[in-house]
Amino acid sequence: MSWGCLWHGLCEFLAFGVKEARACLFAGLFFIAIFIVPRSGLLGMPRYDLLLVIAVGIQAAMLWAKLETFDEFKAICLFHVIGFVLEVFKTSSGIQSWSYPDFAYTKLWGVPLFSGFMYAAVGSYIIQAWRLLDIRIRHHPPYGMAAFMSVLVYVNFFTHHYIADYRWYLTCGIAGLYARTTVYFHPLDRERHMPLLLAFVLIGFFVWMAENISTFMSVWRYPNQIGGWALVHAGNWSSWSLVIVMTFTIVANLKHIKARIHVPEA
Repeated sequence: MSWGCLWHGLCEFLAFGVKEARACLFAGLFFIAIFIVPRSGLLGMPRYDLLLVIAVGIQAAMLWAKLETFDEFKAICLFHVIGFVLEVFKTSSGIQSWSYPDFAYTKLWGVPLFSGFMYAAVGSYIIQAWRLLDIRIRHHPPYGMAAFMSVLVYVNFFTHHYIADYRWYLTCGIAGLYARTTVYFHPLDRERHMPLLLAFVLIGFFVWMAENISTFMSVWRYPNQIGGWALVHAGNWSSWSLVIVMTFTIVANLKHIKARIHVPEA
């Protein structure tokens, strides 16, 4: 391999890193806020309330700076609602999969309003990466079928507390559905590609890592972390990968619908 190829590969790798960092702008800034905001709050404002103010401020700044379009903002609001509903259910008295231990004025049904932004951050990343990396999907499964599987995944997050957990059956179904699907992207000046299923797993892993850090900072806690911090169960990696599938499906379907209803100007 020539030095020219090595140099181009390094430049491409750096360009990919820059675009990924840019796509993670909302998630990254919000994650930094989780690090720097003291658990006791600041200037009399509880931590959860301050995180909500920061999240809204970041979102407003991205809109003002045109780093995010209004259509993208509407999609992110949808992710916020979907995530918040799941949070309310998972933290309810009969379930208590996890909890938010600290006081906040902006809690509804025991869930701080900022929590929905954690799901919105995932949606923001996928939307931004799609545009910045000029993503193209080959052999995308039927949009209706992909949406149906995503609905089943979301429903299973609720129903597995009452009936069997069908996560792995759904995972097998998704694997079959996306087996031929490839994602093409442009880190620099050449088009690269990878299996879309691998992208789901990799993004899910990084979100799982972020979850470990967030629970270490006591933003929320699982029952086994009440006495002291412990690694979040590896099974959550699969859960986050399924959340990524859901998020990707929503973005893909919204783009598909927009493309079908768009009428080019004369």
